[in-house]
Amino acid sequence: MVAQDITGTLRVIDGDTVDVGGTRVRLHGIDAPERDQPCTTLTGQNWGCGDWVTRQVTDLYQGAQTRCDALDKDRHGRVVARCFIQNRDIGREIVAQGLAYAYRKYSDDYDLDEKAAFVADRGIHGFKMQSPARYRLTRIKGRQAPDANCVIKGNISAKGARIYHVPGQKFYERTGIQPAKGERWFCSEAQARASGWRAAKR
Repeated sequence: MVAQDITGTLRVIDGDTVDVGGTRVRLHGIDAPERDQPCTTLTGQNWGCGDWVTRQVTDLYQGAQTRCDALDKDRHGRVVARCFIQNRDIGREIVAQGLAYAYRKYSDDYDLDEKAAFVADRGIHGFKMQSPARYRLTRIKGRQAPDANCVIKGNISAKGARIYHVPGQKFYERTGIQPAKGERWFCSEAQARASGWRAAKR
């Protein structure tokens, strides 16, 4: 059973996760960059967006007395909640300041706040970056290339078929490479074909 009322001093974990009164809370309806997530400035420089967002949220809210209305629990055991400081919805404020995206997979509550931040190039909208959800997916073991120049995935199916996937194809992101099974990364399609792999059909 999810507790309905959580109160206490707020401690920031990252841009969308906080501790309130000893309870780990995932803020409802927002998705902030992961702490180690990079992005690229418009001039092509790498930038630690995730760390920057965490620092901004910390500066805004760390130590404040907070009340949260619990809604659910996520698969990590965190309480999903809307949280308020002096009746201000901090999830809405974080999105409005360009420090997180509206997490439309779960809620459209902050859709207009994100659009306004996007139009103003506020916060993370002034950078080029993957969505946090896509970044988490590519971070899963075996899904992110160890060499940025060799990103073609040589996968072996359950039936033993050797199939390679290139970025942009339907199953590229969800395909993980397990070298122990004989799977491997390729630097070009020609290399993959020469090694006995065929292209994925989609």
